[in-house]
Amino acid sequence: MEGIVSVFPNEKMQLFTTRSWDFIGFPQDVERTTTESDIIVGIIDSGIWPESASFNAKGFSPPPRKWKGTCQTSSNFTSCNNKIIGARYYHTGAEVEPNEYDSPRDSDGHGTHTASIVAGGLVSGASLLGFGSGTARGGVPSARIAVYKVCWSKGCYSADVLAAFDDAIADGVDIISVSLGGYSPNYFENPIAIGAFHALKNGILTSTAVGNYGHNRATITNLWPWSLSVAASTIDRKFVTKVQLGNNQVYEGVSINTFEMNDMYPIIYGGDAQNTTGGNSEYSSLCDKNSLNKSLVNGKIVLCDALNWGEEATTAGAVGMIMRDGALKDFSLSFSLPASYMDWSNGTELDQYLNSTRPTAKINRSVEVKDELAPFIVSFSSRGPNLITRDILKPDLSAPGVNILAAWSEASTVTGKEWDTRVVPYNIMSGTSMACPHASGAAAYIKSFHPTWSPSAIKSALMTTASPMRGEINTDLEFSYGSGQVDPVKAANPGLVYDAGETDYIKFLCGEGYGNAKLQLITGDNTSCSADTNGTVWALNYPSFAVSTKYKVSITRNFTRTVTNVGTPASTYKANVTVPPRLCVQVEPSILSFKSLGQKKTFSVTVRVPALDTAIISGSLVWNDGVYQVRSPIVAYLY
Repeated sequence: MEGIVSVFPNEKMQLFTTRSWDFIGFPQDVERTTTESDIIVGIIDSGIWPESASFNAKGFSPPPRKWKGTCQTSSNFTSCNNKIIGARYYHTGAEVEPNEYDSPRDSDGHGTHTASIVAGGLVSGASLLGFGSGTARGGVPSARIAVYKVCWSKGCYSADVLAAFDDAIADGVDIISVSLGGYSPNYFENPIAIGAFHALKNGILTSTAVGNYGHNRATITNLWPWSLSVAASTIDRKFVTKVQLGNNQVYEGVSINTFEMNDMYPIIYGGDAQNTTGGNSEYSSLCDKNSLNKSLVNGKIVLCDALNWGEEATTAGAVGMIMRDGALKDFSLSFSLPASYMDWSNGTELDQYLNSTRPTAKINRSVEVKDELAPFIVSFSSRGPNLITRDILKPDLSAPGVNILAAWSEASTVTGKEWDTRVVPYNIMSGTSMACPHASGAAAYIKSFHPTWSPSAIKSALMTTASPMRGEINTDLEFSYGSGQVDPVKAANPGLVYDAGETDYIKFLCGEGYGNAKLQLITGDNTSCSADTNGTVWALNYPSFAVSTKYKVSITRNFTRTVTNVGTPASTYKANVTVPPRLCVQVEPSILSFKSLGQKKTFSVTVRVPALDTAIISGSLVWNDGVYQVRSPIVAYLY
């Protein structure tokens, strides 16, 4: 029908599930502007718990005049305040379950967590039952929050996400943060891609999570070039949980175990406790549902050969759970009973001990230790390359997403499971969902200093000032971390920016094969593709460079870029290229001289890639004037 942009199923997407700000060099007393309180961050998520101390409105003035939104109230969500200035909810695609709220109130915890990471106020003495104790705070604690609840227990539906984007744009938000997603084969069969494009047209940057589908290649979601794609990195805090056996041997696993176990308890292997009447006995070694014999497990610690949430162990009456498998152990989870998650390397010794007479064990309360390797990209964070447009590097950058303490819904539990009994105001979570709001907060911080900057200029500032990460512990290189770890302080004063507007992305889409009819419906005008507007991906003014090639096929690519001076009025930048010997990069001109702020300079980058026999090689281009170092990654890879 006329007026339809695209037709695709109303698919269900999933949520991608405080020391982190200090860890990335963004202390509480960092320089701030008086206009930070005029910044409005739109959170498209599972709602919010308005009573949280993180959203206290004391000292806040009324909302900025630009705000045009509303607060949808109900019997369980009576009003917003001058911190949470707007709240809407949508459920055209999802039934409201009995344990959920038919209002913007968050029954899950995810939306509350992400909102407080972006813009939560300062709350001293916050912790998860003693863990992560300190002052909880968001990146822009003076900013305002507008909530758009699209996620329910059964998922987040496309129609609701699109409606939320439309409302957020009309309401007057400055930044949109979206910690959810799903894969799409092209740009305009995804509601986040469409919504983010509309946001770009209206001067709003959308920050998105890359997904928790790592660590294989090409698992990344939310890879549209007009939004920011954020990977998850570790901070220098991790939680370990020791298990003491009756023979005094101690083994170390990972978890966030808030329970105290004062006595030794009998221990049994799940495979030796089969529920022969439950119909699932062959999976008792995994402690799968209905697989354990309650009479054998009750009052004991159970050993399981897989990671699980502990439902079966709890139901069977276990007092604790030890899990083991070969997966990476670079983040910690909470469980509803005392638990530790360890590697197979402990398996033989444990098995021998379990075969001894009356084996016993004790699971200790977790301890917080320093992670000396941090930051590195966590195993669950999705990786590039970009399968829609291979020569646009994704992710764009990384931000803290592991063991993050933030506000939580008191309608949920620590684990979010109904068999858990712990209700807390603050919780520790890991996910690219937690990384995304860190980048959103950094973007809002930049916006407070530069309210007229375009979404692309803000994104460029974040990318070109990001801290390079170590390839020896991130073997996927830029496919895991993009430009590097976000640095909000540097990003507020980047020197040069790679700017791009709607016209630039229209040219890019024309070059990608999107036709006139679809483009006109998207732009709302008579835009059409022609020889003048049929741009290439290599001409899109993107702050990174990527070249894809086939196995043992050499290739040369020419990129055109334009930078805008936002640093020192009179300045001269020199191009410094650092690449491995096999990669040849030429920059012309190699010196850019500026006489004023806002002045633009265009240059070309020629990348010659030899016949590759390795998956990825990379280097960088840095424009340096002695004050600013404006860095862009250069990546060549096999597909």
